[in-house]
Amino acid sequence: MSYDISLRDQVSGEVLELDAPHQMRGGTCVMGGTPKAWLNVTYNYHKHFRPTMGAEGIRAVYGLTGADSIPILSKAIDALGDDADDDYWTPTEGNAKRALTQLLALAKLRPDGVWVGD
Repeated sequence: MSYDISLRDQVSGEVLELDAPHQMRGGTCVMGGTPKAWLNVTYNYHKHFRPTMGAEGIRAVYGLTGADSIPILSKAIDALGDDADDDYWTPTEGNAKRALTQLLALAKLRPDGVWVGD
């Protein structure tokens, strides 16, 4: 189980594209990168999202623009520890933080998009 999260055009609903392919990796990834403003995040991290982002967890950004999500993502990132594990699937604070850091990068690249997920 995972969250498929993307920034989408506010009118067409299409996933926004970046100027160049990114190499951000989540539960799934595209070999060679993808220009899509998209990331797959494992559900394994959900227990770290609720304490840092509220009752909705990572879904707290859904429906927000990239720009509006920046303070929420930044606050959650600051609250999480740095205990990242080489195994992506291990539900550490550091691994959850890594996923949120990638979403923050996408939000900064496409602040005009609206987050859609699940």
